[in-house]
Amino acid sequence: MPGSDYQDDLALLIEAAKAAGEIALGYWKRGPEAWDKGGGAGPVSEADLAVNAMLERDLRAARPDYGWLSEESADSTDRLAATRVFIVDPIDGTRAFLAHDGGFAHALAVVEDGRAVAGVVHLPALDLTYAAALDGPALLNGEPISPSTAHSVEGSTVLTSKMSDDPGHWRRGVPRYRRSLRPSLAWRLCLVAEGRYDATISLRPAWEWDIAAASLIAERAGAMATDRNGSPLRFNRPGAQSNGLVVAAPRLHADYIAQLRHWPE
Repeated sequence: MPGSDYQDDLALLIEAAKAAGEIALGYWKRGPEAWDKGGGAGPVSEADLAVNAMLERDLRAARPDYGWLSEESADSTDRLAATRVFIVDPIDGTRAFLAHDGGFAHALAVVEDGRAVAGVVHLPALDLTYAAALDGPALLNGEPISPSTAHSVEGSTVLTSKMSDDPGHWRRGVPRYRRSLRPSLAWRLCLVAEGRYDATISLRPAWEWDIAAASLIAERAGAMATDRNGSPLRFNRPGAQSNGLVVAAPRLHADYIAQLRHWPE
């Protein structure tokens, strides 16, 4: 059927994500070598690099005409000319991984002409696999998921950092939401997709490798995923970042966008 190759790509991503989990768990809680990347980019470990090497080798061998964008690979402008691109975070939540926290994830997406068309977020330590293709439902361990029915920012449960409590980001003062956090940004979007939290927002630029896969999962579950101004997310951009992030079911998403100040890129 038309678009069935998205399902083929999804199957490839799921297989790769499971293999990534096996590699990561081989290093987890075993004191892998780690260092700071500098420039505020945070830590990286030998586990990140081992996972990245496997993913780049296997995925690019399977789809040699696809471009490549990964947090742990040197970027190349060659990807900008590709119709389809792998966008990968080998380990999203490296700090959690190094702290023996199971809330780290492997986030793998295929993007076609700027739009995510297949995505997987796999948390091997928690045995959770979120997956979606553009022509199918959002699934958690093979079962369909959907977001909450909350429609007001007031009282909503939101996954976000303390940065969101800055009144400068809001038109009418900081709402009385209930704020929590999880170490992996990709997982935060998936938790909204399955209705465990009402929303997730990021008021700073978000890297594409953190959100490409999970934004598709949220959208196929029935949520909306946009930048902080409500504009559609586009991927495989030169700077590989979005202007923040707002993810929630449609009515709640609209209320968040209405209350947030417009923020120029």
